Amino acid sequence: MRPELRRPERTFTIRQLCVEFKVTPRALRFYEDKGLLAPARDGMNRVYNHRDRARLQLILRGKRVGFSLSEIREILELYDEKDGGAAQMARSLKKFRERIEALKSQREDIEGAIQALEDGCVHLESQLAH
Repeated sequence: MRPELRRPERTFTIRQLCVEFKVTPRALRFYEDKGLLAPARDGMNRVYNHRDRARLQLILRGKRVGFSLSEIREILELYDEKDGGAAQMARSLKKFRERIEALKSQREDIEGAIQALEDGCVHLESQLAH
């Protein structure tokens, strides 16, 4: 297709992304400061493209499952269109499996803590009943 016939790439404002992803402008600026997002500028306004939107989605997913910003950056920096994202996917898979194991361990710790607290409640309730 001739370049002049291509549709212009869709762009997003900071407000649109904040509404869509339920984040604050401060959060987007923070991710920009950390080098995770790199929106274009139109004067003083940030202009986000489809790639920025996809990166934000990955950042938020990573945070939701407990990845650090440095781990998220590591995964994002591996993306290479030449290999179809294979290196990024392989590293992500390794990180995901590691995170699953860490979360399972945390779940066991939490279940143990809950049981100890429940046992403590039973003991204290029986003491108060006497």
